[in-house]
Amino acid sequence: MKKIVFALALFVGMFSMNAQTEEELKAQKAEKQAAADALQAEADAIQAQIDALPGWEVGAFGTIGGSISRFNNWYAQGTPNNSSGNIGFTVNAYANLDQEKFFWNNSANINLAWVKLDDKDDPTDSDKFREATDVFNLSSLYGRKISEKFAISGLMEYRTTILSNFNDPGYLDVGVGGTWTPIKNLIVVIHPLNYNFVFSDNDTVFESSLGAKIVADYTRKIKAINFKTNLSMFQSYKSSDLSNWTWTNSFSYTLWKMIGVGFDFGLRQNKQEAVNFNLAQGNVNTTFDNVDNKIQSFWTLGLSYNL
Repeated sequence: MKKIVFALALFVGMFSMNAQTEEELKAQKAEKQAAADALQAEADAIQAQIDALPGWEVGAFGTIGGSISRFNNWYAQGTPNNSSGNIGFTVNAYANLDQEKFFWNNSANINLAWVKLDDKDDPTDSDKFREATDVFNLSSLYGRKISEKFAISGLMEYRTTILSNFNDPGYLDVGVGGTWTPIKNLIVVIHPLNYNFVFSDNDTVFESSLGAKIVADYTRKIKAINFKTNLSMFQSYKSSDLSNWTWTNSFSYTLWKMIGVGFDFGLRQNKQEAVNFNLAQGNVNTTFDNVDNKIQSFWTLGLSYNL
């Protein structure tokens, strides 16, 4: 009987000692975790102060998408023997400097794509990739701050294509006016004095003119999401036929490390380009009065890579 009582007492003592040891370990863990959380909070606060310091902010993100296919004796389609493919990519880059009395924002947007459809039953058919999307934009905005949200500014913006018709046409906007920054990451440019230089071999259609320039740009990064939207408008004082606007949008979501999914789309309306295209297609009676000035558009969906 004494042996049984001794064994029970020893078991209860060991259980109590283990329970006490576990509680002590949990308490120590909680104490260390609280200390680590406090240090992390301090580190995050210091990083926030570093991010808030004025200086150059540089970044880039882009999208790449593509596919290839080959059909043999696929009679359900009009071209049963063919090889096809498409590939495209976009790059959005920026370098911004924000100081106490001035700012200087620079950005670049490139969107290029190629497609091919090679009909194997047509010996005259081309088997090469040809240009499908061709967008090249550069802009530089300098502003002298007169208040927290308003600045006197100057803008230079250049737009063209680079694959087949570089600078034909090309558009260079140079102007002065004001820039409004109502919220962080949003820039609204209103320049009532702006000259739109147009470069082209077809001087009968493309014409430079004086007008007003309006630009709205919103660029934001939220954790794994990169987003940019840009609206650029020129209103000619000489004629509405010489006015134009372009709206581009880029979105990317990082899934793993720096790789994710991206989507880009853009809209544009430019009557000078519409007239020039119709004349090139042989519609010799096309004028600014009768041209069908359709809205131009593009979109790209594919993998994205963030820098």
